[in-house]
Amino acid sequence: MTTQSHPGTGPDDQPLLRVAVPNKGALSVAATEILRESGYRQRDDTKQLTLVDAENGVEFFYLRPRDIALYVGEGTLDVGITGRDLLRDSGAKADEVLPLGFGRSRFRFAGPAGRYSDLSELAGTRIATSYVGVVRSFLEERGLEAEVVRLDGAVETSIQLGVADVIADVVETGSTLRAAGLETFGDTLLESEAVLVTRAGAVPSGFGVFRRRVEGVLVARSYVMMDYDIEQSRLDEAVALTPGLEGPTIAPLHREGWVAVRAMVRRDGAQRLMDRLYDLGARGILLTDIHACRI
Repeated sequence: MTTQSHPGTGPDDQPLLRVAVPNKGALSVAATEILRESGYRQRDDTKQLTLVDAENGVEFFYLRPRDIALYVGEGTLDVGITGRDLLRDSGAKADEVLPLGFGRSRFRFAGPAGRYSDLSELAGTRIATSYVGVVRSFLEERGLEAEVVRLDGAVETSIQLGVADVIADVVETGSTLRAAGLETFGDTLLESEAVLVTRAGAVPSGFGVFRRRVEGVLVARSYVMMDYDIEQSRLDEAVALTPGLEGPTIAPLHREGWVAVRAMVRRDGAQRLMDRLYDLGARGILLTDIHACRI
């Protein structure tokens, strides 16, 4: 493993961590939001290309999402937020180090309705896509030979125009494909989402703090703090429902035979959990948002 350094310093004369952020689109909005929640300054003007947050030891660069993995892979920048699809498609020497949980998408093959049913039928076809690297890697892994045609957009019309036999593209509801007379077939090529990437084999100076901050926001988004009061005699049953991450906090109440319990619980299902605790005899059940944490 190697550690990089570069000009520009933050607190205690440590080198600034150089972070690439998507400059536009859905990834940009969500990436900026998670960075703000992590305690970092972010630009207010979308025309701004760089921003130095010297207090936190970070310099941000706002770039095309498709270019970010390349900059990070060649070592020009230390860390980047991009899509897993864009990382795989770029062929850059960069590693995915943390999935971020937003910007999710699925890549599927699609062809004229009723024409294709199995991936083996891709052999000898022309496949239109905006993600040539992803498609070629998928085909090579399965020993399939097909011509891959690069298009920058509107791949759905390529079959009608005679440019391709099959397309490979992002599928959400499938309504766009159906409108073009197409249907998906075969396995999903790739399940994508926004990811944090670093140069392959490199641990940039200051990356540990940056990663912990982002992870803290991800945990805070997934969990809430639950407080409740319960009779001591039912405590074991209640703790079985709310074990927390490393065990709940339990404190005696002034009311004899009762204790107060505090534990982190998954946000999903928290309301049902409150119902179960109430049926168990718990009272004063409260849920509180967690804005940030370190686990």
